Amino acid sequence: MIQELEQDNLQDIVNNNDTVIVQYSATWCGNCRIMKPKFKKLALENESLTFVIADAEKFPESRKLATVDNLPTFATFKNGEFKNQVQTNKFDVLKELVDEVI
Repeated sequence: MIQELEQDNLQDIVNNNDTVIVQYSATWCGNCRIMKPKFKKLALENESLTFVIADAEKFPESRKLATVDNLPTFATFKNGEFKNQVQTNKFDVLKELVDEVI
């Protein structure tokens, strides 16, 4: 499942799903736009996981769940807890991050 945040409620999603992978992005971020279809591809390949795209500028409370100081940042959460994150524009690095929580 993949969803784009429409409100600042990432904490609720993390609390209510076993495994959550988040792409923190922004509308002005070119690398974010490049990674978005790759992120969606991973979501289709891992339908048992919850994939979320969060605008890091619009949703400050959601941003606080990870250390987002560069975009895109990808973060993983398992059983309500932060696990790991990477800041990358490389699919292989993102795939390794997802594989860690499967």
